[in-house]
Amino acid sequence: MKASAASPTMVERPDAKQTEAIASQTPRRKLNLPLVIGFVVVGLLGMFVRIYPSAKYTRLGFDEGLYGEYVAQLMKNGVTVYPDLVERYVERQQEAATVFLPPTRFLYIFSGYVWHQVTGADVTASLRGVSCLFSILLLFAAGAFAWRLAGSVWALALFALMSCAPTQIHMAQHGLIDGFFAFWATLCLWLLWENLKRPNDPLRLVLFAASLALMVLTNENAFFAYIGLLALIGLHKLLRFGSVNRSLLLVTLAGPLAGVVGLVLLCGGAQTCLHTYQLVVSKASVSPYSIATGDGPWYRYLVDLLLASPLIFLLAWGAIFRLRPEDNKATLYLLGFITATYVLMCNVRYGMNLRYTNMWDMPMRFLAFSCVADISRPFRRRQSIIVVAVVLLCAIDLRQYYIFFVQHDLYELVTAALLKALQIIK
Repeated sequence: MKASAASPTMVERPDAKQTEAIASQTPRRKLNLPLVIGFVVVGLLGMFVRIYPSAKYTRLGFDEGLYGEYVAQLMKNGVTVYPDLVERYVERQQEAATVFLPPTRFLYIFSGYVWHQVTGADVTASLRGVSCLFSILLLFAAGAFAWRLAGSVWALALFALMSCAPTQIHMAQHGLIDGFFAFWATLCLWLLWENLKRPNDPLRLVLFAASLALMVLTNENAFFAYIGLLALIGLHKLLRFGSVNRSLLLVTLAGPLAGVVGLVLLCGGAQTCLHTYQLVVSKASVSPYSIATGDGPWYRYLVDLLLASPLIFLLAWGAIFRLRPEDNKATLYLLGFITATYVLMCNVRYGMNLRYTNMWDMPMRFLAFSCVADISRPFRRRQSIIVVAVVLLCAIDLRQYYIFFVQHDLYELVTAALLKALQIIK
């Protein structure tokens, strides 16, 4: 007698094709000796190019000088002086014709102070030490995030591509906040993915909330990253990223709120905090420096990214046209973040700079590698082709860094300077 179509045996036991399909969708996270060696070699390379002082520009940048002043005040008077520090900033900014960086970027300034307390380094060395450390931490976080998204092989590829990213190395060489902020933005992006995939996990929820709060305490650009995260939550059902429940929504609101409350307390009141941001926005719109370096059309970021990492950029675009929504959830997730944040950032008048795109470095390289993996699929020696492609991409990015920051002493990453360094214009 034949088994019924509704038989429990027939329902519970998938056929060979179903088993193979399920296995192909599960990221491979096992390690073998070649992968371990690869991670060690890439990790050492990534740390070396960040720690070794290779940048030709060795002078104290304008932003670094301002951060240094704030750190020096903390070194002299302690953290309790912060409300006075903000009040003095408001008085100074009201009279100045140009915009100055506000002391509300607390976490970076405080980290510089802690670095000094631990190591005894001077102000400049402390800030550069913090930038270098968090550039390295971002490198490892990007590799770990890629591991969770797609498995160990993809993690190694992303680890390699991030280790040689030109702007990541540049951020590690100077006391600039953008690489520091990129770490927190990438960490929030990673933890949101984890919470979408594994809802109601108390540890993941707490870590996500803490990361959001610390991102807010780092930079006012947290607004753009936060909107990008909200966009992903809004798209979760349409693109099937995972599950959103009440706990995740509450944490997504509570984390940034805690950061805002912390800023208000540090500023000595909500009115002072709000006035500080109003001054930053109003002065930036009339600042000659902001107009000269932060202006441009909506596609300026696309041009700058193409100049900085040409093959990575083109491959990332190629990945967009090869997307298959049914099985590219990780790629869609990262693309959604880039798109949502880009729409906001490209509309800020006199506020565009390649430095602000550091939080796109990991997602963009994930897209680029997905294109490499897809293009190489029909070839018999696929693994060898992928290895050669990743090495080539790393070599090109390192050469781009050499051209911009060793041969030429670039500091501010404006389009004209990038074009001149590449000898596109004289």
